[in-house]
Amino acid sequence: MEYTEFSGKSLESVLSDACRHFSVEASDLDYEIVDMGKSGILGFNTKPTVIKARIKEGYKKEAKEDTDTVPVIKEEKSKENAAAPVAEKSSEVSVSSGDAADSRIDEEEIKNRVQKFLGDLFKAMELDVSSEISLNAAERSLSIELSGPEMGILIGKRGQTLDSVQYLASLIVNKGTGEYIRVKVDTEDYRERRRKTLENLAKNLAFKVKRTKRPVSLEPMNPYERRIIHSALQGDRYVVTHSEGDEPFRRVVITLKK
Repeated sequence: MEYTEFSGKSLESVLSDACRHFSVEASDLDYEIVDMGKSGILGFNTKPTVIKARIKEGYKKEAKEDTDTVPVIKEEKSKENAAAPVAEKSSEVSVSSGDAADSRIDEEEIKNRVQKFLGDLFKAMELDVSSEISLNAAERSLSIELSGPEMGILIGKRGQTLDSVQYLASLIVNKGTGEYIRVKVDTEDYRERRRKTLENLAKNLAFKVKRTKRPVSLEPMNPYERRIIHSALQGDRYVVTHSEGDEPFRRVVITLKK
């Protein structure tokens, strides 16, 4: 399949356009960034973001289970896929199953690859950012901790810019591999602070549902954040949660139990 070009004010909007055009999820896209745009990822609209995208080779459309309604969160020692989060979009990459020497070589190659990507990305964004990368081969997880003087800009509105960096980093780590490594990008403990904010929001909205006896629909969230909402209310005897809509506009709805 030939590549199709998409452009827009930010990477998030361009990826959403491509997903809608091909009727697939972002994980099923094979795409290249033609131009990040001048601060386009931050929404300044100085210059549009441009990508070329197509459906991954060998893609077969299958019925996929909606797992975000399962009210279980696997707590990790690092901070979020972030998934991933997506976030968390959360993604995973292969680690060599050979001897220890081969494993060390693979780990070094993965770290160098993602370090180069982050350096090029932050240079294009004109941000002074340092990154600390740690890879746990046994758990197939890679954690990236970012630091610098402008982390608020890097986090973005509700963590959208940080999520985009995490998603791109996971694509770089996953490229050309079979099994997967989970990639998480965090800064200034943002993931943990966001989790607590969402848990408080879920409980406040559950109280509103009980008081008004009317369902409440939250803003669109990524799968990781939706699971936080589901988990926060799983023990509530009076309300139940479910997800509605298609990615990337899928959202949690809180209703009274019948």
